[in-house]
Amino acid sequence: MMKKLPPMEKIYEAYSAIADGRVAMSEHSAKVASSDCTKEYTVKWEEGTYYSNDNATYWQGYAGYPVLAVLMLQGKLELDLRIAELFKGINWKLLNEKHKSKYSKAAAEVLDALGEKGTDTEAVVGAAERVFRQLESLDIKLKRGK
Repeated sequence: MMKKLPPMEKIYEAYSAIADGRVAMSEHSAKVASSDCTKEYTVKWEEGTYYSNDNATYWQGYAGYPVLAVLMLQGKLELDLRIAELFKGINWKLLNEKHKSKYSKAAAEVLDALGEKGTDTEAVVGAAERVFRQLESLDIKLKRGK
């Protein structure tokens, strides 16, 4: 199991990466573009150990959204594509800067906007909570990528 869990809001960022088609999977690695497409992160895996050079994984020691997106696409974490599509086109870099890296406030802004469009945000939060619970019990190791 991972030593440190990410903020649940990183699940929404992973949804965006998948919905935007910013994850390019190969056999033992993936390239994941940032939400503003100015950076590209590499996620690699072998024998239950995941490596990534995204900031969260590298500096904070928890699975960043690139790792979460890969785990979803590998089927190790639940992925509801209908919910992921709701997060298409969101520039998380700008939002996180606006909210001074308070991820819960950035996510709240997105969820409020979805609610205003008639989205059942309780279902969206429920899906993210299920993924988070799966993450808590997922038997993988996480290491800094090179």
